[in-house]
Amino acid sequence: MKIMRLGESGSEQPAVLVSPADGIDRYFSLLPLAADVDGEFLAGGGLDRVRDALEAGELPVLAGAAALRVGSPVARPGSVVGIGMNYAAHAAESGAEPPTVPVVFLKPSNTVTGPCDPAPLPPHSTQYDWEVELGIVIGSEASYLGSVDEASKCIAGYVTANDFSEREYQLPGAAGQWTKGKSLPGSTPLGPWLVPAGEIDGGNLRLRSWVNGEPRQDSSSSELIFDAPSLVHHCSQYMRLEPGDVILTGTPQGVALSGRFPYLQPGDVVEVEVDGLGRQRQELFRARAAVRA
Repeated sequence: MKIMRLGESGSEQPAVLVSPADGIDRYFSLLPLAADVDGEFLAGGGLDRVRDALEAGELPVLAGAAALRVGSPVARPGSVVGIGMNYAAHAAESGAEPPTVPVVFLKPSNTVTGPCDPAPLPPHSTQYDWEVELGIVIGSEASYLGSVDEASKCIAGYVTANDFSEREYQLPGAAGQWTKGKSLPGSTPLGPWLVPAGEIDGGNLRLRSWVNGEPRQDSSSSELIFDAPSLVHHCSQYMRLEPGDVILTGTPQGVALSGRFPYLQPGDVVEVEVDGLGRQRQELFRARAAVRA
């Protein structure tokens, strides 16, 4: 089952997409179960309730769902945690050695958008980059976890993510400024749907990206240096992860930072996909600088 949020930004309604053997997608409203897909829903056994309600035939069909805007499958997370250089080949193309411990940074939750929303290029950006990533959605509180097995039980499911990054803002000087390069409006498209952890193998998913239809990235989550449970366990030693939080597990090789491809320009179309978790499509436009009276 695929958990979604459909409708205009700020007015999304929870839904579930079921793709049975007959190949006909069916959308059902989750409003009888919950007002939204958020931390409370996930922590309260929401995914199990959806599964039970589907089996019992208790959910109403959501008419016209296929024509609705697709929002982030998780309502605004409390925290979005980024992981850097978690593929050896991407570390190499970035000019760095593969890390021996996870590289962790935070993104503001207000960067989260729907998977096909137009993507704003910052007014003065010249090095805007794409990053297809596997996203982990936290389903129960994780703090000072004692083992990776405990961490596995805290994962509600997985989503497709694109971690847009402005490299000129991110990597100036010896110290770097990751927060500046990773915090821009609209820089974290999530979705189109959330798949429960028990229904997909997060450790063996193909990740791909395209710019204007041309292939850029093609890798697998099996190549992660630190897998999803290890990341949840590690992060829990330094922060309290709450239900609805999202961890972006890092991007594979094939980004513009490598020098092999041009950075993004207005009018470019970026597509990213994680097998089983759906495809995103963003068209870039130049955001206007604010004018003060």
